[in-house]
Amino acid sequence: MADLSVVVDGLKLPNPLVIASGPPGTNANVIGKAFDEGWGAVVCKTVSLDASKVVNVQPRYGRLRTGTSQEIIGWENIELISDRDFNVWIDEFKQIKDRYPERVLVGSIMEEYRKDAWVEIVERCQAAGVDALECNFSCPHGLPERRMGSAMGENPEILEEVCRWVMSAAKVPVWAKMTPNVTHIEEPSRAALRVGCHGISAINTIRSVIGVDLETLRPEPSVEGYTTPGGYSSKAILPIALRMAMEVAQLIKSEFSGRTLSGIGGVESGRDAAQFILLGCNTVQVCTYVMKVGYRCAREMCDELSAFMDKHGFNSIADFRGHSLQYFTSHHDLVERQAAARQKAKAAAKSEVVRADHEWTGEEFVKQSDALARG
Repeated sequence: MADLSVVVDGLKLPNPLVIASGPPGTNANVIGKAFDEGWGAVVCKTVSLDASKVVNVQPRYGRLRTGTSQEIIGWENIELISDRDFNVWIDEFKQIKDRYPERVLVGSIMEEYRKDAWVEIVERCQAAGVDALECNFSCPHGLPERRMGSAMGENPEILEEVCRWVMSAAKVPVWAKMTPNVTHIEEPSRAALRVGCHGISAINTIRSVIGVDLETLRPEPSVEGYTTPGGYSSKAILPIALRMAMEVAQLIKSEFSGRTLSGIGGVESGRDAAQFILLGCNTVQVCTYVMKVGYRCAREMCDELSAFMDKHGFNSIADFRGHSLQYFTSHHDLVERQAAARQKAKAAAKSEVVRADHEWTGEEFVKQSDALARG
């Protein structure tokens, strides 16, 4: 049976499946549940030093369903980061690590554009025992007036400065979580890696409007008749997430060898996870799917990933990580490859046509006969 264990930035995980920052990691109780159900690691819901500024509304989710089966394929949220007191989180980090000392807990952090705030949150979280930190530079809604989330991550210069602050205080691995709401995800990723971040997490949700109710004429989710653009996730964003993960993986391969990548977006099976790994990801994060079906999906996903590996003869995750990156090229190159292939096929077809008895060959007899029949 395939070995699913991975070592990422010195952290040992029993498998590459990670709970992504969000409701599935919103307190110590559910984080413990995730570990009990076999998840390789957990990224907690994003925390900040001052939770008093975080006020959520209801409803805060919108779901896009197919017309016939009513399957949920898209999910929008306008939920903010954790509204729980930071001191409570510090206590719970300690409790989780006391209970699960061998499991990997990643603290997701987000702060305002102030060095002292970022340094403080880094120092306090790692002192509480978190194994790594993930800097949330990518939440597409909420607190933009404080230059938090994607308001920071969309600006490579600011992101680089903040990452430098973080790295000056960090004693544990640091991942920078990227927003997809940019033209070239390589630019903010390069900024984070240039100043020493150990890895990139990509992608966060896509800024969206889930739809408009054609009865009320109000956009969804409707809060007192109004709404705000939110973050889009679930199955529908998988192709976009794969493309951006591939671009970051190529950046790492060409410029930052040895850095790591955690892929996120639309994962609902072990086969989905395998695609991210084939495109260069060290780990694969899941959030919305857990909200749809529960924590136990980790076991089925691990079984599916293991079955994929057994089918192809892969003994470890490292055996196929990044394997498919070699098959990406430019459109110009595709045109040239196809022209060459067609020319080769045309030449082969001509060689199969027998014009004289001495041209018949035993090895190609059937093909030559078929070519004459087509003629």
